[in-house]
Amino acid sequence: MAAMTLVEDICAIPNIVRTDMDAAVESARAAVGLPVGARIVAAMSGGVDSTVVAALLRKAGYDVVGVTLQLYDHGAALKKKGACCAGQDIHDARLAADMIGIPHYVLDYESRFKDAVIDQFADSYLKGQTPVPCIRCNQTVKFRDLLDVARDLGAEAMATGHYVRRAVAGNRSQMRKAIDHSRDQSYFLFATTQDQLDYLRFPLADLEKPQVRGVAAELGLKIAAKPDSQDICFVPSGDYRTLIDRLRPQGREAGEIVHMDGRVLGAHAGITDYTIGQRRGLNVAVGEPLFVTKLEPETRRVIVGPREALLTASLTLEETNWLGDEATIVEAAQAGIPVLARVRSTRQPSPARLALIDGDIRIVFDDGEEGVAPGQACALYDPVDTERVLGGGFIRDTTAVAA
Repeated sequence: MAAMTLVEDICAIPNIVRTDMDAAVESARAAVGLPVGARIVAAMSGGVDSTVVAALLRKAGYDVVGVTLQLYDHGAALKKKGACCAGQDIHDARLAADMIGIPHYVLDYESRFKDAVIDQFADSYLKGQTPVPCIRCNQTVKFRDLLDVARDLGAEAMATGHYVRRAVAGNRSQMRKAIDHSRDQSYFLFATTQDQLDYLRFPLADLEKPQVRGVAAELGLKIAAKPDSQDICFVPSGDYRTLIDRLRPQGREAGEIVHMDGRVLGAHAGITDYTIGQRRGLNVAVGEPLFVTKLEPETRRVIVGPREALLTASLTLEETNWLGDEATIVEAAQAGIPVLARVRSTRQPSPARLALIDGDIRIVFDDGEEGVAPGQACALYDPVDTERVLGGGFIRDTTAVAA
């Protein structure tokens, strides 16, 4: 194919690094680990990462079938100011598949996505939680429903554009961080089960993002300079509170803002306006910085306090997943194994240990941790082999160091 000449320059051109195409193809072939000619379903979102995956696998000699999911109203995204490529994802995926020379299918999963992701997102805020919809999407629609479709199409594996590594050790698959730690998505994939990991492939594990764009440019793909998505896909305006108000208007009920010492400091117009750790927008003043330390949906109270009140000693996990050497996470918790716990995608993992307390799976931090909010995910890593993902769960509740 002809090299790309930066055609249709409608978006700002990001950093593109020319890449050794043969090396990229060989890297993709190694990540797949299946005989040339095997059928592989490539999950194509319309972005540069998943498109490059499909193209590399085609060049590597695999029988590639592209599948794109329609998950939300793409027409709404067209109205988003400043997102020059928004709303074109399905169209871009279809054009890319045609250029690569592979069959392509679009599946309407809007109803499933609404039930499994959007409604859960809104319900979490009503409960005073801070959800992570990207994890829910991977956990349900993409890595459960789409894998079933891939198997129905006779594929021996499904490949995605996620930046994470799959390795085989003995008779088990391991999830490991991608070589580009700035792009690593292992936090968002902690819920991938062992069976799913056995079937999945991640061909971009050994490439950095500028190299991926370089591959796209070398192949003449028009999405080489397409910007990465930044916002929650089903909230194209970036204003998630408007969506929650529409879906769950009962969240827009007034209540009190209360200091953790019992003082009533003010009022609020709806508990869904707040998340744990929030400082801005409280509209109360007591002469010291205050942060949201707790949300009480049943009383509609927003509890605030000093920053040190946010320091968490331990947390309880629910909806857990385990990829470690022990048979189950319960067994690992009973043994009290050490872990590195990551409570937000933007935070570094902190030293901790697993514990089984009154039947609950708990993470006990060595030195406390900040930024912990119910509803968020806690991904676990091996403290000895820090590249390895051990699993994790969703945060049900927390215990403060101050308590």
